[in-house]
Amino acid sequence: MPALFRSLTKLHCSARPPVSPRALWRRSASTKQPTELDLASRHPIQIKLREYQEECIQAVLAHLARGHKRLGVSLATGSGKTVIFTQLVDRVKAPAREATQTLILAHRRELVEQAARHCALAYPTKSIEIEMGRTHASGAADITVASVRSIASGDRMSKFYPERFKLVLVDEAHHIVASSYMETLKHFGLLEPSATSPALVGVSATLSRFDGLRLGAAIDHIVYHKDYVDMIGERWLSDVIFTTVQSKADISKVSKSNSGDFMQSELSSAVNTNETNDIAVRAWLSRAHGRKSTIVFCVDLAHVSGLTMTFRKHGIDARFVTGNTHNKTRAELLDAFKSGEFPVLLNCGVFTEGTDIPNIDCVLLARPTRSRNLLVQMIGRGMRLHPGKENCHIIDMVASLETGVVTIPTLFGLDPSELVKEAGVEQLKELKQKNDLEVADVRPPTSTGTDTGRVPSSTITFTDYDSVYDLIDDTSGERHIRGISQLAWVHVAEDRYVLSSQDGEYLTIEKTGVAQPAYQIRYNARVSSGLVLEKEWRPYSRTREVARADTFSDAVHAADTFAAETFPRYIIGRGQAWRKVAATSGQLAFLNKLKEVDGKLRPEQLTKGKAADMITKVKFGARGRLAKLQAQQRRTQKEQSASARLARLRAREEVHVGPLTV
Repeated sequence: MPALFRSLTKLHCSARPPVSPRALWRRSASTKQPTELDLASRHPIQIKLREYQEECIQAVLAHLARGHKRLGVSLATGSGKTVIFTQLVDRVKAPAREATQTLILAHRRELVEQAARHCALAYPTKSIEIEMGRTHASGAADITVASVRSIASGDRMSKFYPERFKLVLVDEAHHIVASSYMETLKHFGLLEPSATSPALVGVSATLSRFDGLRLGAAIDHIVYHKDYVDMIGERWLSDVIFTTVQSKADISKVSKSNSGDFMQSELSSAVNTNETNDIAVRAWLSRAHGRKSTIVFCVDLAHVSGLTMTFRKHGIDARFVTGNTHNKTRAELLDAFKSGEFPVLLNCGVFTEGTDIPNIDCVLLARPTRSRNLLVQMIGRGMRLHPGKENCHIIDMVASLETGVVTIPTLFGLDPSELVKEAGVEQLKELKQKNDLEVADVRPPTSTGTDTGRVPSSTITFTDYDSVYDLIDDTSGERHIRGISQLAWVHVAEDRYVLSSQDGEYLTIEKTGVAQPAYQIRYNARVSSGLVLEKEWRPYSRTREVARADTFSDAVHAADTFAAETFPRYIIGRGQAWRKVAATSGQLAFLNKLKEVDGKLRPEQLTKGKAADMITKVKFGARGRLAKLQAQQRRTQKEQSASARLARLRAREEVHVGPLTV
């Protein structure tokens, strides 16, 4: 609604009283601007809420009634989060008579404009203002929709009086612990809320942080969750089919950025090649050529350019939008794409959030990522319902897998190397259940060696360890965690990892055995002898929990964040120079005691870092672990032998047409 937006963005400056949409519309009409909706002659639009939307609102209201102030809502892309926003404006009670105002925070222009539009339609009698860029709100409107970057700059926040606000709403709330948000929450008394503080409700489709930072600094309770799998099953979102394609891109040497994802420039160099781009386009031609509206996610401008040219070389009308595209040109391209004038739209970082293009029926993921949140955001672009749209085809260009990359299979708990072809959500869930049953048939309670993939039910592959030295020399257990982390984590037991400092302090990641959260991060600190009575002194404090996480990757990111703030980087960093020099004489002497064959170790055979990791494994129970592994291996082989004998006996009872065997 261009006229409405042009009007809304004219709401400004603290010297003027807040302007209602009714008065605003009269101003718009007097300047002869084209109109799409005469707000002055309309009543508030009556919206029939979906069942889960009403459930969500009731969950929020119930927690507010119990005195909770900082709430989170997790809803899939396409679920109507903005509808829930606007409903809460009127349904949340004021903590005091003068607290009647609402603030809506977002971090992108599109989200600010979208929220303002919905509020204007839902509340034509309320005053609505925008605080963004050169547009300044008065601070006195019934509803203020603000860009968090703008409201937190300079003294722009000072005109908003916290005691006048009953509600602060945050869109894409997984960003809420960023500094600009935290500064805003502090201003409104929401870092340490009181009975008179406004309510805070944060909504996101990916209510977690990839860098492991806790959202608990800003949100106390997640009161409602409904993910895309549930909503697809209930037909609130479009059905989805998935295809994974091996792209041949080698990203094993791409480093990580501060956010934990791949370094963009290095990732682009690895992915933006003629071969990889050609594979992506040929995969699209093979699997999705009949699709009407495909959105493609690229790494950066160079990748957008290279992949666009490759589409065009194959005769496909492909166009692109980037952060540098002028607003008018972007709007024209989106209108043309929505009307079906061309089939392929490429972008880099533009349409991951706050994008409403329901006609998208294919998503091509041409950029690898380590972030589950980003992956979910990208595939969410194609999940909105649209007339005539049967489903959305997600094509995931899978790169090398030993780098912590997140793929479509990993979202469903499958091995990241699992390649699927036009599989629906239910098929992927069934495949996960089938794999779990197969693994349960053959896997002993404790892992006995390197995982070589899915194993036939009749065989098991073991890694044999002849001594404690052979066990601690095996680095296969570190491959997964070191694909995610740049720190020197050591695998010391099944589902248990240790990160040590030189003075004996250490951090652990361990699977809890409980369904959720599945992983626990604990810290064991050294205690000064002067802090306690001498007869009670112990060298270490009681181990304390610092975080929990639902997934292994989230646990690693959380542990890495804590470690970076606790331990010196030169001690725990895996790439530090000291780890690459020869092992010390003391390290060699310790390890040679464990080495039973093949002579003694020499300095040139072992680095200092590798030796340190091996000694850590010994300190954390390698001897006992070896004994358990060997005992488990003997039991499993005995059981397997018995099963084989039973199978032979049963085979003798079968009658086959053909020659008899002796």
